[in-house]
Amino acid sequence: MSTAVAVAHETAGEWKQPSRGIVGMFCLIAAESAIFVIFVVAYIYYTGKSLNGPTPRQVLDIPWFTSVCLLSSSITVHFAVHALQHARVRASALWLAGTILLGGIFLAGTGMEWYRLIYHDGLTISTNLFGTTFYSLVGLHASHVIVGLIMLLAALIFATMGKLGKQHAERLEVLSLYWHFVDAVWVVVFTVVYVLGR
Repeated sequence: MSTAVAVAHETAGEWKQPSRGIVGMFCLIAAESAIFVIFVVAYIYYTGKSLNGPTPRQVLDIPWFTSVCLLSSSITVHFAVHALQHARVRASALWLAGTILLGGIFLAGTGMEWYRLIYHDGLTISTNLFGTTFYSLVGLHASHVIVGLIMLLAALIFATMGKLGKQHAERLEVLSLYWHFVDAVWVVVFTVVYVLGR
């Protein structure tokens, strides 16, 4: 009887409360996912219903390079977290810098695409239904990339100032979850807008 009680006590003692930061980030991701679902459904619903051009097939080029850059940044941010968990702050800072660089390339590519679409192809948010839904959906994703880059840059600054250590690994992991979410959303947006939508 006493042995069973001791085993039960040990088992109960091993349970660890989930990280509030991670749970909070998952709740945020769930809420943000709902918003993206609304925008994606709207884009799909209005595809092909524009009364005038240009159409997606006429003006959209598939952004292979920038997409690969963004998706690769999930790998670099993972290594940044892993390095910090093992107290390798310098390596973590380098991986963070790589993540920011890849995310920046993606954002620059989006900006260049928008410039071409607006000034060369004449597609603005008010041109037709395609323009409205395209800029709304891709712009929503781009805004999340910007937020993620700002937070990653803050983490990099703290690392270079010596104010980021192993004890902050969990916080960086929470940030990495947000970045993974941004990358996962892009897979959906890319598929809907540049593959199925054309």
